[in-house]
Amino acid sequence: MQKVIIIGGTSGIGLEMAGQYRQMGCAVGLSGRNQNALEAFQQEHPAGTVATACFDVQQEDRGTHFHQLIEQLGGMDIFVYCAGIGKPSRTLDRNLELSTFQTNATGFLDLTIQAFQYFAEQGQPGHIAGISSVASNRGMQAAPAYNASKAFMSNYLEGLWFKARKLGLPIQVTDIQPGFVATKMAQGNLFWLVPVPKAAQQIIAAIAAGRKKAYISRRWRLIAWLLRLMPSSLLSRMT
Repeated sequence: MQKVIIIGGTSGIGLEMAGQYRQMGCAVGLSGRNQNALEAFQQEHPAGTVATACFDVQQEDRGTHFHQLIEQLGGMDIFVYCAGIGKPSRTLDRNLELSTFQTNATGFLDLTIQAFQYFAEQGQPGHIAGISSVASNRGMQAAPAYNASKAFMSNYLEGLWFKARKLGLPIQVTDIQPGFVATKMAQGNLFWLVPVPKAAQQIIAAIAAGRKKAYISRRWRLIAWLLRLMPSSLLSRMT
């Protein structure tokens, strides 16, 4: 039975992925800040197939909870970092900017390092996936820390992809870049909105295929390409 740990899985994409992985027969370790949601998910599935841990990735004890979750599940084959904050910061709210970076970048960095080290020490094949964003391709004024933290994620995941190959380790790394997904974070009149079940299904498929980078859905590859090419003068008028 394949063992999957999802960090940030009490709602949205993470929770949907957890459910789909269970339907595939995988054991799932789920973390989040909502104890009720974790308990509800555990009660929906047979004993021994689900482990949960309630903690905040911004807190220093995140690593302790993470390793306890691995122990409860009896190991780990796939690690998915799905925790994230994405709120407009039009007045450059300092607390919001710092909180966004702590969740999307600092928490991600710490737990992803520990996941990489776990796989390396076990000497077994493992897979690390991070839910970044198409927003990682450019900085934008509406939510500067969000775009910057997602760019950090994507760049770091690519670095780990190279490092695993340099060290000859059987570790796969996947950078998942969704566009707009119909979660609570999606606000306003958005285009190409991807339903959560479809997004989760495509992410799981990208991980199974060992993709280095995957856009959710695939049409968002075009938007990423346009963002990288767009002159700053034009982009500043559009965002």
